[in-house]
Amino acid sequence: MEILFLLIPISLILIGMIIWAFLWAINSGQFDDLEGPAHEILMDNDT
Repeated sequence: MEILFLLIPISLILIGMIIWAFLWAINSGQFDDLEGPAHEILMDNDT
């Protein structure tokens, strides 16, 4: 029972860090163009 007093705050801190990282990725534009890099492989840019 005493371990719950340690595990619950640690899990809440971890969840908070995951949410912060996800929101940072959204705000920094990580999910703006999901198909562009996949199509660049198929383009032939030989000059």
